[in-house]
Amino acid sequence: MFLKKQVLPEQPKINFLKSVWLTLLLFPYAMAVQAQQSVSLTLPEAMRIANENNRTIRKAQIQRKITETEIRTAKNLRLPEVHFNAMYSQLSDLTQYRGGFFSQKETIAPLPGNLIYDAVSNFRMPIYEANGINNAIKKSRQQSEIAEINVEKAENDVRLEVAATFLGIYKMMELQKIIEESIKEEVERLKEVKAFKAFGTVTKNEVLRAELQLSDRELSALTNKKNSTIALQELKTVLQLPEESNITIDTTGLFDRDAMKDYDFYFKKTMQNEEMKMASGEVAVKKTELKMVKAKYLPKIGFFGNYNLRYPNYMAFRLDMPFLYTIGQIGVEATYDLSGLYKNKVHVQVANLKLELQQNESEMVKNEMTDKVFKQHTQYQEISEQLLVTKKALDLAQENYRIVKVKYLNQLVLITEMVDADNALLHAKFNRIATRIDALMKQYELLHTAGILSKN
Repeated sequence: MFLKKQVLPEQPKINFLKSVWLTLLLFPYAMAVQAQQSVSLTLPEAMRIANENNRTIRKAQIQRKITETEIRTAKNLRLPEVHFNAMYSQLSDLTQYRGGFFSQKETIAPLPGNLIYDAVSNFRMPIYEANGINNAIKKSRQQSEIAEINVEKAENDVRLEVAATFLGIYKMMELQKIIEESIKEEVERLKEVKAFKAFGTVTKNEVLRAELQLSDRELSALTNKKNSTIALQELKTVLQLPEESNITIDTTGLFDRDAMKDYDFYFKKTMQNEEMKMASGEVAVKKTELKMVKAKYLPKIGFFGNYNLRYPNYMAFRLDMPFLYTIGQIGVEATYDLSGLYKNKVHVQVANLKLELQQNESEMVKNEMTDKVFKQHTQYQEISEQLLVTKKALDLAQENYRIVKVKYLNQLVLITEMVDADNALLHAKFNRIATRIDALMKQYELLHTAGILSKN
């Protein structure tokens, strides 16, 4: 009974404490394992994440906010300018020379106590600025519109970068599958060659050739795997995912896309893409700047006022009257820069040349976009035609490999022919899938050039 009381009640408590301790001890490791779990992403999901996280897009968004703020800054030019100025000074005695610097001189106090101070407040509100303020606001709005278009362009560019990286990884994954299948065949072939060598039907040179072929395949697999790892890291960087995250790509439904439109569709869209809109916007900005420069030929009218508190009174009375006084002023002033009639001529010439330069730049962008969409559409047609050729080439390579393999097993051909047939089959398989991926990539490039990649 004594043992019963001492042992049995303590056992559950000890087990519970051990389980709690183990849970706390292993919790960080469990969280680390969970953080390192693979996240599979489809191409649309990767584009969406990039749109939310990418630094290039974020930079364009900040620039847009800056231009939006500059609109408010330009509107503030319509508000009155208010200034306040205060001054206090202690004057020295005044030394006066009656007949020149070397003549007799006398020293007098210029003001009572040699003291002077004043406090002045003034304001000015523009009434007519030769439409300068309106043009400044207009220019800020035009620049804000360009910044908005630049955000769309950044999103379009990043989506294309994601698509290129994603499809590049997919191409390497397919190549890895082909190489690994080839390695399995090369391992079996090496066993066959060694068996032939044991019976004395092949030379040692053929064994070495089979081993060399296997080594070459293994090296290609290693290189391709490392390149795939690098590409995945680049994709992670574009998506701004945490460094500890482990991502894989999901290619489900990757080729399930709408049929391609005709050339006219992409050409019309390209003539209205982000680069064309930005070029036109820059031309509009230069036209506004020209108006702002020409406005310097015109006068400016403003409403002004000021109020002064001064000591002593030296405006209308003699200087020995130590009285504090105040005086105010209000009215309308007009200013006209006469020197602008000849100085501003050069500024107008420069503004005209900048406008002409921007118009020329806009035409260059138009020509570039025309050539780009034509080239990409032609390349897509070429790749589409290549798909038929690669299909036929794959069928021929498979048949050739089958025939050569049968002959090789019957010792009718050397291993060099078997290796050549194997290499031809490998290239035919890769060319087939690579051409399909290239055709899909060319579709994304066309959508990017047309400025509608973000809508697809």
